[in-house]
Amino acid sequence: MSALHPIEVIGVRVEMPSNQPIVLVREIDGARYLPIWVGAVEATAIAFAQQGVTPPRPLTHDLMKSIIEDVCLPLETVHLTALKDGIFYAELHFSGGKVISARPSDALAIALRTGTAMFATEELFTAAGIEIPDQSEDEVEKFKEFLDHINPEDFAG
Repeated sequence: MSALHPIEVIGVRVEMPSNQPIVLVREIDGARYLPIWVGAVEATAIAFAQQGVTPPRPLTHDLMKSIIEDVCLPLETVHLTALKDGIFYAELHFSGGKVISARPSDALAIALRTGTAMFATEELFTAAGIEIPDQSEDEVEKFKEFLDHINPEDFAG
């Protein structure tokens, strides 16, 4: 597997005019970003976790967090691993070496809820990363400008 880079979720927005939710992930130790198109439910789950919103009843990712913490092996890391045929892939890495394949949106939603470290492979940054080198500019403005110039087809392979 290629080198891993620590990442953080910048935010979730809706790409216009397609009305498709997108999550933007940033390389912590660099200037590259990954745009990942996600479903509406997953976008909401990620946004809720980022904003600290606790729904009156557990959402699916809240339930998964409870299962992981109360029943399963501890979740050690989340890896965004690859882009194949326009589809992003991720893995949940548990203690004891157990690895479970996951959609990136689910992996990110769980990681944000559990405080788990998130990483992306060099392979993924090479395939889909966008470099935004000016770190002095406001993150939200960079994200808006970024969305103005891309569409899902840009990452179809």
